[in-house]
Amino acid sequence: MCGIVGYIGRREAAPLLLEGLQRLEYRGYDSAGLAIHARNPGLKSAKAAGRVRDLESRLPKRFSGTTGIAHTRWATHGAPDDANAHPHLDATGRVAVVHNGIIDNASDLRARLAADGVTLASDTDTEVLAHLIGRSTAETLEARVREALGHIEGTYGIAVLHAGFPDRIVAARNGSPVVLGIGEHEMFVASDVAALVAHTRQVVTLDDGEMATLTADDYRTCTTEGSRTAPAPETVEWAAESYDLGGHDTYMHKEISEQADAVDRVLRGRIDDRFATVHLGGLNMDAREARGVRRVKILGCGSAYHAGLIGAQLVEELARIPADAEPASEFRYRNAVVDPDTLYVAVSQSGETYDTLAAVQELKRKGARVLGVVNVVGSAIARETDGGVYVHAGPEVCVVSTKCFTNTAVAFALLALHLGRIRDLSVSDGRRIIAGLRRLPEQIAEILRGEEEIRRLAAEYAEARSMMFVGRVRGYPVALEASLKLKEVSYVHAEAYPASELKHGPLALIEPALPTVAVLPDDDLLEKNRATLEEIKARGGPILAVGHERQEKADHTLVVPRNEPELDPVLLGVPLQLLAYHTALTLGRDIDKPRNLAKSVTVE
Repeated sequence: MCGIVGYIGRREAAPLLLEGLQRLEYRGYDSAGLAIHARNPGLKSAKAAGRVRDLESRLPKRFSGTTGIAHTRWATHGAPDDANAHPHLDATGRVAVVHNGIIDNASDLRARLAADGVTLASDTDTEVLAHLIGRSTAETLEARVREALGHIEGTYGIAVLHAGFPDRIVAARNGSPVVLGIGEHEMFVASDVAALVAHTRQVVTLDDGEMATLTADDYRTCTTEGSRTAPAPETVEWAAESYDLGGHDTYMHKEISEQADAVDRVLRGRIDDRFATVHLGGLNMDAREARGVRRVKILGCGSAYHAGLIGAQLVEELARIPADAEPASEFRYRNAVVDPDTLYVAVSQSGETYDTLAAVQELKRKGARVLGVVNVVGSAIARETDGGVYVHAGPEVCVVSTKCFTNTAVAFALLALHLGRIRDLSVSDGRRIIAGLRRLPEQIAEILRGEEEIRRLAAEYAEARSMMFVGRVRGYPVALEASLKLKEVSYVHAEAYPASELKHGPLALIEPALPTVAVLPDDDLLEKNRATLEEIKARGGPILAVGHERQEKADHTLVVPRNEPELDPVLLGVPLQLLAYHTALTLGRDIDKPRNLAKSVTVE
């Protein structure tokens, strides 16, 4: 959930490190810092609480050096202040470490170091690693890092400088992403390719238990036990411009506006008109294996979990396979029965979400077949699973997910259609769903053209201290995601319930001061949903409906185009993303960097 960037080469490191941190700031933004090998032997470091711009304003004019590491932090251990910002140094100031992850046995190690007379300067778990490396007497920096990691329990992605080894950076990974960037007479290391693509698109992704040594002209990798490895470089498909604002005021607005093109990308090259199905070669599962699936279990966290709920409904409706979704963070801690006939699907925008990755690893240990639905090629979940579907949403920089959520829901429609046509879904129904999929990009564009109406409504509802979101069956996952979006980005309290559950308790909350957003797809439950509106209206509750036609009992209705009923949730969520965005804008929130949140949750 923090950002790492490192550089070694012939250029001045500090400007490159600051640029990389700015591109990674969505991963952590409560403090930042950097350390470089100075031209005079030794290390120089600077760090500051706050944003990268606060760090930049504190840098001395003379901060020269061609090798350095930097970090932007999302606090886990210790308050977000200068002392707890990374990099952390050892007692001599000759070792600097930046670290993503959590060291589980940090308390024991801190106590042991303190007993040996070491004065700890921060409240962080990371500092112990700097001291352990600094106290090692091994001959090489790699050996010193390896020795220190032998004392560590937990997760880490690290980069290390040592004043005694000015020609190298050592990096290591266990549970937190580390990517190497290969340049011309220069090398980079980062926790995310976003920090690299302005300078190189040739990358190497480290596996768990792998280390790397970077020099200006080369790199080499090995396991943390010392055995050499040879990972092949890959070409990143996203260009540096993909991470620019492109004329928008915020990344969230940009990414909402990109959804028509993003959905077109996830469909491109996958539709098979001849057999009324889709090609998903990445599943690595033939028709016989697909027919053997007796249940589908979808695992994800946050927005990925909500997309999984939509996916489970699609699988049941189109493939007639029992399916459900569960938060990966809960699944991994219960003693779940792992059925060999169940297909497990792990969902993650980043492909690095720790709770989801841990669930995948537990499932693989028990012999389950696991697919991944992820956005980032070569990510940990993509590598650990047996196959899967890339959602091709493009980079998503805003902390809250919008276009990736939408593309994930569409990817599940593709998976459900694929499974359905292998089983009992008719050709005519396959063609109907394909026609609906092809209509989605233009229908999304149509919704986005109505942004001004949504802006006006957001200004009207922004003063509410709390909001209720309700939906039934297909509408319920949309209500959950819309509620989450509003909470994340505007800090307005919101709750989501199945509309059928309203009268079983939550109806007690309804009053004139509590607006309700009702998601009303035009399906066979429409009249029951209208009855829910009657219940709310009878108690004086304001109603904003989202559906395919104006609702008499609603104070306002956001009308979205009709698609096939199974695909309507994809469209119903889009205006509610804009509602959350404009509510946050009205309230003056920091939209791309909501408080307390980070983009890629790589810790527990």
